[in-house]
Amino acid sequence: MRVDIATPQTLMEFSMRPEWFDLAQKPVPRYTSYPTAAQFEDNPDADAVSSWIAGIGPSEPISVYVHVPFCEQLCWYCGCHTTVPNGYTRIGRFVDVLLKEIELWKAKLPQHGGGVHLHFGGGTPNALNPKDMLRVLDSLRDAFCIDDDAEISIELDPRTLNPEMIQSLAAGGVTRASLGVQDFNRTVQEAINRIQPFLLVKGAVEALRGADITAINFDLLYGLPHQTAESVAHSAEMAASLKPDRISAFGYAHVPWFAKHQRAIDEKTLPDTKARFDQFEALSETLVDFGYVQIGLDHFAREEDALAGALKIGALHRNFQGYTTDSCRTLIALGPSGISEFPGGFVQNAKDIRDYSESVMAGDIPHRRGVRRTDEDRLRSAVIERLMCDMQVDVAKVCQRFDVPLSHFADAFELLRGLERLGICDVTGSVVQVPVEARVLLRSVAQCFDAYSSPNAVPANRHAKAV
Repeated sequence: MRVDIATPQTLMEFSMRPEWFDLAQKPVPRYTSYPTAAQFEDNPDADAVSSWIAGIGPSEPISVYVHVPFCEQLCWYCGCHTTVPNGYTRIGRFVDVLLKEIELWKAKLPQHGGGVHLHFGGGTPNALNPKDMLRVLDSLRDAFCIDDDAEISIELDPRTLNPEMIQSLAAGGVTRASLGVQDFNRTVQEAINRIQPFLLVKGAVEALRGADITAINFDLLYGLPHQTAESVAHSAEMAASLKPDRISAFGYAHVPWFAKHQRAIDEKTLPDTKARFDQFEALSETLVDFGYVQIGLDHFAREEDALAGALKIGALHRNFQGYTTDSCRTLIALGPSGISEFPGGFVQNAKDIRDYSESVMAGDIPHRRGVRRTDEDRLRSAVIERLMCDMQVDVAKVCQRFDVPLSHFADAFELLRGLERLGICDVTGSVVQVPVEARVLLRSVAQCFDAYSSPNAVPANRHAKAV
């Protein structure tokens, strides 16, 4: 299909129901974990964390996440933990620390079933040079016994991706690349300090596929300055024309009190809640028209992709990287701010790069925050994950698995009845379902099962708004 990169397509009119407006403006957790990071506390119990690690079974597969906290320049919309290194010296020092951290984990982990998923996030993982990237990949493969058929994925900035890096990624066994696209409109790009032409992204995709890295993901954003439903749909059309396997469509969270560089964005140019809803609906319709399957809250996948297959059989999962086919109970996170997950709880590395580095070089894994998981947490996590993944959940079946009565969630069903009256969910017996037209409010439905928060709670500024 020929894509006109100048003229947006004509769209049908979208409209958010007036009765949804108040709920749409309330901050809600993203539910990439439960308990969420809002429940993390300082100085986690080191003995408890050690017991979680020791409890990994000898045949149990694990996942690994590596956080690279550097970008060549800051995009003003970004809320990720990253910094501008101003040269390679700081990155080179970080690589040395990361290799040391990998060795610490190699010594600490008991026998396990090998690494089946490895994901690089950031920041910008391709801030590393090609030689250092290969050193890190080789070290990870050795320390975590990465399977030969493991999925190895990496987030990339196409603006700084070069042929040498692509060859190193291919040589290191990378199987999936996720490109930050966000938006193709030049006015929007200038407003967020990220100039990235369509042809540049197209060239990156072709180069990756030419190196046999054929699984491609795109990230798109709505709710950015100067965006309209028509412009967002046009960007989605252009993105779909390159046939990525998966597309994530995230709503921009304007939190300048948390991400100070967001103060560079002119708030007068940001769309209001209704406009954000219209943009999400326009984006979703466009991708569905291109043959993508809607996945949970904000992901889209080609029908032949493993993510769509997992949705069909109820095997979809959700973690800090979003929707995934990864079913591992254990996720080991490396790098500043990385969050590890165990059946017993979550633990987060030091966010400050100096603190992180000094701890690692002293021979300590730099855990600074975390939370234990109780049986109650695991029960609620199971309900929330199925709802977030499948847009429906039979609460009675989950309760039966955990040997608790359905009445345990009486308070949750009372909250759900209020949302049902607004048309945001349907409750039939013990089955809760979110209709397609209310997909954007899925997190608000999941919140009814959150023991630490609820749709009626005083909003917390640390979360993104529901829409």
